[in-house]
Amino acid sequence: MPAIPEPQALPEPPKYDDKDRAAETAAKQAKMRAARTGRSSTILTSAQGLEDNETTTKKTLLGG
Repeated sequence: MPAIPEPQALPEPPKYDDKDRAAETAAKQAKMRAARTGRSSTILTSAQGLEDNETTTKKTLLGG
């Protein structure tokens, strides 16, 4: 049987909290925030319904 080779040490893992990653994350968040504010002006309804004050009731024949 051949001899078992010696295990090699693992390489150093990359740093998670570095300046490049922080800058990239900040750029992504700014882009998402800008996209989110662009759509909010097109929403014309709220939880209570339409925000304008149009009358939608019809007059009845008897009561006025």
